[in-house]
Amino acid sequence: MNPKILVIINPNAGRKLAKLDWPLIESQLISRQIPFEVRFTRFSKEAIKLVAEAIENVGFTKVVAIGGDGTINEVVNGIFQQKRFPTQEITLGVIPIGTGNDWIKMFGLPKKYDQAIDLIQKGNTFIQDVGRVKYHIGNKTNDRYFVNAAGLGFDAMVTDNTNRKKEERKSSTLSYFTNMIKSLYKYKSPPVKVLINKREVLNGQLFTLSLAIGQYTGGGMRQTPDAIMDDGLFDLMLVDRIAKTKLILNVKKLFDGKINQLDEVTMLRTESLEVVSDANLMIEVDGENIGHGPFEFELIPRSLKVIVGSGSN
Repeated sequence: MNPKILVIINPNAGRKLAKLDWPLIESQLISRQIPFEVRFTRFSKEAIKLVAEAIENVGFTKVVAIGGDGTINEVVNGIFQQKRFPTQEITLGVIPIGTGNDWIKMFGLPKKYDQAIDLIQKGNTFIQDVGRVKYHIGNKTNDRYFVNAAGLGFDAMVTDNTNRKKEERKSSTLSYFTNMIKSLYKYKSPPVKVLINKREVLNGQLFTLSLAIGQYTGGGMRQTPDAIMDDGLFDLMLVDRIAKTKLILNVKKLFDGKINQLDEVTMLRTESLEVVSDANLMIEVDGENIGHGPFEFELIPRSLKVIVGSGSN
């Protein structure tokens, strides 16, 4: 077991703010005499490999992610890919830098670096549930873990458009909302089957679906306002058909947690979910687009130990 903290930093997070501010964060870690080793990611998904190999080969049991929701997701996948320690024996801390930062909202994590480092030093932890999805790229089946939410259909399309803007360095805190409005006029609902325990809950056109552990997505929307991070259940928000004008008129409900008041919205809870579809149905997990259907989801209860702040859920 290595007493040092493994620090994973995505230098591109926050439109390269992570790279710019790393010397400041580094100096604070050093001044507090926090022992650490740092790894910089160079490309998408590299953090998964860096974390898994560092835990396997060096024995780190404390990992700090510096970045946004996507960086956190990759670090978590590295924790779950390694086989040296049970996942609950590895502690994840976060210094948030990003545009969405939805996961941190559930745990009262501050965006100020010194305050985030304070929490890492205090080491108060919470063990949350984690989701796993089987998805496809072409004919290949893949696995991906997620800590906040997965989105299908319209949700995935908006996330894809938002991520493209990030790559062009044209993103902001309002990017998800503006891309949502623009995407409404392009999106076509595909035919799907959604099953819980082999029982159909939808057989028809899907507008959007969110399968969540946390409450927040899309930079602050609350599509699953009653989600609890350690209750052993996904919260499912499902919309089959809805008039686009009605959605626009009720967009406020996406942010204030009242979307379930609409007749077209179905809210359920489940430990697993199956979505049968063709390759036209895309998916995003924790704000990262990863592939297409069909999909199989399962919940892994209380499997990730995370450092939390005050006001955590």
